[in-house]
Amino acid sequence: MSFPTLLVTSVIRGSEQGESHGGIYLVDMNTGAANCKLEWDTCNSDFNGRGADRGLRGIAYNDDAILIAASDEVFIFDQNFTICGSIKSPYLKHCHEICIWDGRLYLTSTGFDSILVYNLADQLFETAYYIASHDGSFKPQMYDPNKPGGPKPSNKLHINSVAHTKGGLFFSGRKAPFLFRLQGSKFSSAGSIPKGTHNAQRSNGWLIYNDTISDIVCCQKGSVSHTFNVPTHATETVIGADKYTNDIARVGFGRGMCRVSDTLIAAGSSPSTIALHSLETGETVRTVNISKDIRNAVHGLEVWPY
Repeated sequence: MSFPTLLVTSVIRGSEQGESHGGIYLVDMNTGAANCKLEWDTCNSDFNGRGADRGLRGIAYNDDAILIAASDEVFIFDQNFTICGSIKSPYLKHCHEICIWDGRLYLTSTGFDSILVYNLADQLFETAYYIASHDGSFKPQMYDPNKPGGPKPSNKLHINSVAHTKGGLFFSGRKAPFLFRLQGSKFSSAGSIPKGTHNAQRSNGWLIYNDTISDIVCCQKGSVSHTFNVPTHATETVIGADKYTNDIARVGFGRGMCRVSDTLIAAGSSPSTIALHSLETGETVRTVNISKDIRNAVHGLEVWPY
């Protein structure tokens, strides 16, 4: 079986100013070779995010450009990983995942309980959706992210995943009980998920997500259900395992996911490890570790298309 090369971003949980905050890697899932393309050691990081997460996060491709989210900004890279530009908004706070569909970039704004929509051709934000929540009910409220008067900072849902397909816009969060779907003006649930999840999405009829609290990857399609254990590492092989508490970093923190094919998904964990899981057989078919530092956690995953 032949596997693709993956583009991987990582964050360093609990890093200090002046230290590395993670990086960008090209990982050959056949050989296990990891080529670090950029180490993110900027000192302009926001130190107020949950879990002290900084670094680079979600990934999307726009023609020849590579878009990678940082906390409050999306950087535009060329294929040599030189920064060519960036996308900012006062309503973009602690962005996690991003996606592109029909010429528009969809961004999670975790710090505003929002999804922002950016028109790539016109290079401007078109609209945004604030997800109001009260007593277990949820309602999207549109606002103009180019003008004052939008929502105040809010993190009730911790929105951390977004994907767009022909079936609509799908998004969810660590504190949300559902994968939400927005299709035109219709807002609905696309499946129940446990709280604490990351990367919830629909793929080829499957509902897939990282059940981060339970250290498993869950995949459901009709009556078929697969669960994959997050890779484990012996404590003595992990750097910092005896130094950090679970709220800063821990082995097996599952985050990062992408569709490799109709029958294969990739999922990330800490210390930075990528596992390939077969939806056809229910087996983990390949695992590659690129760091033994317990704080170094995978965030973004995408198949390298170039």
